[in-house]
Amino acid sequence: MSANQIGLEIPQKELNFKIGSTKNSFPVVVVNDSNQFSSFQIELIAAGADIQEVGYEWYTISPDVSVKIPPGDLVEFVVSIIETPISGFTGIMNITVRAFSIELREENREVLRINLQEGAGRSILKAEIPAQKLQAMPLDDLEIPILIGNPSQQNTNVTLTCRDLPDSWFPRGNTQQFTVKAGAQFRASFICNLPFDHDAIAKSYPFTIDISHTNGLPSQLTSSLEVLPKGELAVVCLPRLQTIPAKRSWKLWWKFWQSSPAIFTLTADNASNLPQKISFDLENVNSNDYEDFSFEVSPNDAEIEPFSKNDLQLQVDKSRPWVGASQKLNLLIKANWQDTRVNTIDEVQAIEVVVKPVVPLFLIILILAILLFVIGWLSGFNPNNPFPPHQGAVTSVQYDGIGDNAISSSNDRTIRKWNVSGFYRPFVGFDLGTLTEAQKAIRTVRYRPVNNNFVASGLENGEIQILDSQSENQRPIATFTNQADDRVFSLEYTLDSRTLFSGHGSGTVLRWDLQNLFTNPPTQPSQIKKFDFAVIAIALVGQDDSTLAIAGRYNQLVLWNWVNNTVKQIPYPNVGGQDDYIQSISVPDLKRNLLATADNQGYMSVWDLSTCLQSNRPCQLVDGWKDAHNSKPVRSVAFSSQGCYLVSGGDDGQTKLWALTANGKRTSNINGKTLETNRSSVSAVDIHLIGKDIVTISGTTEGRVLGQKTERLFNLGCDVK
Repeated sequence: MSANQIGLEIPQKELNFKIGSTKNSFPVVVVNDSNQFSSFQIELIAAGADIQEVGYEWYTISPDVSVKIPPGDLVEFVVSIIETPISGFTGIMNITVRAFSIELREENREVLRINLQEGAGRSILKAEIPAQKLQAMPLDDLEIPILIGNPSQQNTNVTLTCRDLPDSWFPRGNTQQFTVKAGAQFRASFICNLPFDHDAIAKSYPFTIDISHTNGLPSQLTSSLEVLPKGELAVVCLPRLQTIPAKRSWKLWWKFWQSSPAIFTLTADNASNLPQKISFDLENVNSNDYEDFSFEVSPNDAEIEPFSKNDLQLQVDKSRPWVGASQKLNLLIKANWQDTRVNTIDEVQAIEVVVKPVVPLFLIILILAILLFVIGWLSGFNPNNPFPPHQGAVTSVQYDGIGDNAISSSNDRTIRKWNVSGFYRPFVGFDLGTLTEAQKAIRTVRYRPVNNNFVASGLENGEIQILDSQSENQRPIATFTNQADDRVFSLEYTLDSRTLFSGHGSGTVLRWDLQNLFTNPPTQPSQIKKFDFAVIAIALVGQDDSTLAIAGRYNQLVLWNWVNNTVKQIPYPNVGGQDDYIQSISVPDLKRNLLATADNQGYMSVWDLSTCLQSNRPCQLVDGWKDAHNSKPVRSVAFSSQGCYLVSGGDDGQTKLWALTANGKRTSNINGKTLETNRSSVSAVDIHLIGKDIVTISGTTEGRVLGQKTERLFNLGCDVK
């Protein structure tokens, strides 16, 4: 066995090569001088060549690795020189051929001399990108510099092509062509303008620059371009205000107890070149108001592509209170963007959630208000409540002398007392209850002028009862009757209260002596006067109470001087038949020469009796008017104490006020002012002056007693302060 187990034979020790020739090959024989099967490889080492230069191939070997050969056998390698070992070198150079075996862990070397002559040339250009880091912002210009070196002895035409980057990035194209002189360097560059769209997402883009030239082998450069982040991120929440429960169709109002969450739309706007993920948090949920509270964004951790918008659903839910006021939740919704290398706008959104109770406070207040209204409407504080105090038609009403209280009589057989201020003041009772309840309907009732402490009532059965208006005892003090079932339509006290007159349906007028009422109440009238018509209304006229005005059926109106027992007929202008009645007459307390009348044909009149009371001259008709109550019957009239105002009530349901001059004529200022309108007929009225006010009271056929109030008119010449 030889000392070296690898035999190396090179037939020619000196070789001449021309660069670019196809005949630059030579054989190398390797012999297996070992005692085992082995495989062999060879390599060439040029003296002075940079063995660290990567990618520079100046020779080829075939085969690359031999198959395993037995001991004593040989393998022939063919070596081809394709380029100068040192780029651009020509001349004589020593080349070392190294043969080695991995199995034998041994090598052998031989040196040969080659003479390199200048030929067609296959040199490789030196190329580099001098920039250490390539970065660009969208919409900015970027220069990719390339330094090209030509180590050969000949000028060469170079072509550079940038690949793997979008062509649209290169406004001047992605190919450069130029000439590099022999042994010289040339600086070229590609100009990039990055768009701000989906083609320039923020990331690193690897690219390759292909280098080819006319005098050598092609080569490549690789690098990468980093596109920097640009743009902004924004979040918008709409609407800013929602309610729990959400608004529902009016058809579903009956499901008021059901709850539904408040739904908001979160719009995530990624106006950048960065792919994003977004999540949301609440920043201010830290009080008792946020118990039983839930918050959910769907989908959370959503992916938002560059230059796109995503709508996410924010759902807020909270338990509703059963009753009470609405609760307000003021929430701060914070957007958490995954990559914040770009500007964020409105990442905190303020929203408000109004949590409504199942039974809202306003509804409770409304129900209570309605309940109070109903209770008030049904209570005795409301004169218009659906339950009239009288169960039958009101037949008469009258104020006391002061005007603080009043009384009323009715077909329901009762007399009721009234607190006048209660008609005008809320929450003040006006119904003082029943003074008495008789056996028959009460047709009329009158205060005793002196002290107003007694009242006289006339009944359907002809009885006259005297009652104590200040006593709780409802039993009459005295009762007297002249003729059974002779209805008492009207009663009238003299000013001294010692005499009482009664008018009856039979046409009889009776005078009752009341001087000894408590010790010796009357059993028979002290005077009887018979008329040929049913007496409906009577009133004392004149200053000495000696004359009684009497009115009734057939529209009859007469004056009876009961002292002299003489009768004077007043020619009534509205002649009537058997179905026509003067329903009411009235005389003012302080001007007893005036007389007002009203009939069932709707005619009203005012008379001056001063001439006919003292002489045989006729009574003067001061004023008369038809259709006082819309062509309906006028049932009752009453003068104010000084005769400046007249109140009337009729079947049209209206209570009217008439302003008069000092002589009793109507004024043009107030000619039938309607004080109140009822759905039923007004059957009785009275009037009183209190301070600056005119107060009136009216009774209806429905059983109601109502009060009205209006301001006095001091500028008409009659009523003075």
